[in-house]
Order: sequence, then C-alpha cells, then structure tokens
Amino acid sequence: MSRPSFRQQGSGLVRLAIPNKGRIAGPVNELIEKSGLHLVNGGERRLITRTRDPNVEILFARPIDIPEYVASGVADLGITGRDMVMERGSAVEQVLDLQIGSATLVVAVPEESEIGTVADLDGAKVATEFPSITRSFFAERGIGVTIVTVGGACEVTPHLGIADAIVDLSSSGTTLRTNHLRVIEEVLTSTTVLVANPAALKGKREKIDELTLALESVIRAKGQCYLMMNVHRSALADVREVLPGLSGPTVMDVASDENLVAVHAVVKEDRVYQLINQLKRAGAKDILVMPIERIIR
Repeated sequence: MSRPSFRQQGSGLVRLAIPNKGRIAGPVNELIEKSGLHLVNGGERRLITRTRDPNVEILFARPIDIPEYVASGVADLGITGRDMVMERGSAVEQVLDLQIGSATLVVAVPEESEIGTVADLDGAKVATEFPSITRSFFAERGIGVTIVTVGGACEVTPHLGIADAIVDLSSSGTTLRTNHLRVIEEVLTSTTVLVANPAALKGKREKIDELTLALESVIRAKGQCYLMMNVHRSALADVREVLPGLSGPTVMDVASDENLVAVHAVVKEDRVYQLINQLKRAGAKDILVMPIERIIR
C-alpha cells in the first residue's frame, strides 16, 4: 500500500478525504464518479489517489478520522457523517449537505427492559461508539450514566451484560429489531456532509467552489428525469397544464408541416409513470424519457 505524501498547506492542490469503508463509502464513491472527478485506477489499495482533475486528489480515511484530518489541514475537504463531525468536535465548516446516508442516533434498550424513558437510565451503563455526543446528551438532561465505549457491534452489549442501553446509529431500524432492541429516544439525525478546513476555504475558494458545484449538481439531478415530446400547437395548453417542471416546460418550434412544437421538461422520476398517460391523453406524442446526470443552476 502506498504511503501518503502530505504536502504543505500553501500548495495549489486540493485534497478531499472520503471514507475508506463503512455504510456511506459506496454512495460517496458513486457521487464522486458521477460528479466527473473520476478516480484514476479506481483508487484501489491506495491511501491517496489522483483524479481526472490534476488539482484534486483523494485521501481515503476512516470516517471518524476525517473531521480531524480536515481541521488539521491534512485534507482541505472531507466527506463524512455529521455525527462524526459532532463526535470529534473538530473546527471545520460545513459546505454542503450531500443528502445521502441519512440515519438517526438513538437511545435503545432491550425489548424486555422495564426502562421506559431516558430518565430511567440514571445510574445505568450505556454502550456507544459516540462517547462525546452521548456524554453531552445525558449531561444536558442531568442524568448520570456510565459510558462504555465500544468499537463496533454496539447492539449486542445489553445482551452480554456489558450495558443497560445503547446509543447507536439506526437507518431503517432493522438491526435494532433483529437484536430485540427498542428505541426510547432520538438523539440527533445525521446525513453525509462536505466539510472544509477554514483556512483552505479562504485560500482555495475557487477550486473548492468548483468541486462543490460538481457534487451539488449530482445531488440536484437525483430522482429527476428529462422528458421530450412533440405536441400539436392546438394541444399545447392542455399539455402544459399537466406537465410540471423546474421552471416550466421549454417549448420550441419544430420544422414540420404538422404545426408541431417540441416540449422539454425536467420532472420527478416517480411521477413519470402517471405523466406519460396524462400527456398522451392531452395530445403529446413521440415522448422520450431520459436520465439526468447533473443539474446546474
């Protein structure tokens, strides 16, 4: 495995730290690829890899370490969970919510437990991978607990007698149900965020804005598709009435003896199934549905 060659903060290169593993690693890699950066050689088995942009490189790191890497200047930007940023308390600035990897940090207890509220945990042991957030959560409520810090498999600790409750991330609740745990309170909701080193945000603003725009354009395109169709001019009003869009449909003349116009619109993907029939009934024909990779406003 190659060793990272850490550069001086003043160089023109922008280093972006992303997760090397974990639940958000896959979606983040997909986002990077769709944004157009493209990792050279897929970034396999490397700590640092180049991208198609000669001024942007990728540092692979543990999600929990990314906030501190960014705060210390080892990386200019980082992508990780907001929960990780809060846990570390690192001095970074949030640049963009990437709207992926949504999860909730919850307090959970065994199904058979008599504990009904967090107040009932006074004097209890709580296992978590987030000791800082957990400590603050209970301290703010005046509840005295013993924090048991674990590095994984937090959900099994109550059944092993290690803890009376856990504070852990839950996306769908499946893991909690599988381990016969029930939620008694939510601590916070987390999503995946892009964070920046404050000094880099000032000194490398142009390149950081460029990279942020690329990521944001992919996020905007998610769940959207592009509709194109031909419409007889006499039916245009009916078609426009049923056709939504970001800023209304675009209408263009068509070189045709049939008095046709071309209508283009961006619509939500989950509406296409119903829209097609509505548009046909309104007079549209030659309808094309196309995926959208990026939307830039």
